Amino acid sequence: MEVHIAADHAGFELREHLIKHLTEKGYKVIDHGATEYDALDAYPTMCIPCAEAVAKDTHALGIVIGGSGNGEQIAANKVNGVRAALAWSEATAALAREHNNANVIAVGARQHSLAEATRFIEVFLETPFSNDPRHIERINMLSDYETKR
Repeated sequence: MEVHIAADHAGFELREHLIKHLTEKGYKVIDHGATEYDALDAYPTMCIPCAEAVAKDTHALGIVIGGSGNGEQIAANKVNGVRAALAWSEATAALAREHNNANVIAVGARQHSLAEATRFIEVFLETPFSNDPRHIERINMLSDYETKR
């Protein structure tokens, strides 16, 4: 599976760790930066291209990382076809996939230990969408709004 990843300066260390960790687990990781630490960088410049790549490939998933994950989630959700979810626990990571068929996970690197954040992402990547008709209906409502607004 292809996994697109992006992080600003606040998520730089976690991004570096995840690229190595996920590659070792057999994922094809596509890096959208930041490729070097810059305390003044801006998360939209990394997160939007990451989300665009996920939106173009229905089999890919994405990871966006910042200090809180909030801005990164907002940026990713501006891209049509992206359903980005902020995960702060294993349960929220799993539910994002099971109920929302989220295709991008946002994580706040300053909110969790390296081990916790890594585990949230593993759960997200390993959890399938439930295909429950009620969840499909809700996702279709969102997609309809996104395309018709």
